[in-house]
Amino acid sequence: MIETAAIDTVMRTLADSTRRAVFERIMQSPEISVAELTKGSGVSQSAVSQHLRLLKQAGLVIDRAQGRNVFYRAEPKGLAPLFDWMNFYSVFWRDRLASLESLLKEMDP
Repeated sequence: MIETAAIDTVMRTLADSTRRAVFERIMQSPEISVAELTKGSGVSQSAVSQHLRLLKQAGLVIDRAQGRNVFYRAEPKGLAPLFDWMNFYSVFWRDRLASLESLLKEMDP
């Protein structure tokens, strides 16, 4: 079975739309600084930093300090609980969709 605490943490972390937007920007770059994430986001640097802290705690990003700058990159392994959860339920939906397809074929040959 899927580890409940891990999937709860990932889902809770990605539930916030601003945090998801920050994560998506990180995903689109090999590495990105806090300053770059803040620029054009419409969110303060301190708010971006708070979102980054939560993304890091959830294991979704990794940071690297270089001088006065901190750079972030996505951690693909952090999404594993979400993928595992989706895979667990994909069997359920695959079976249901196959049944629906059969029913529709019977109704409209």
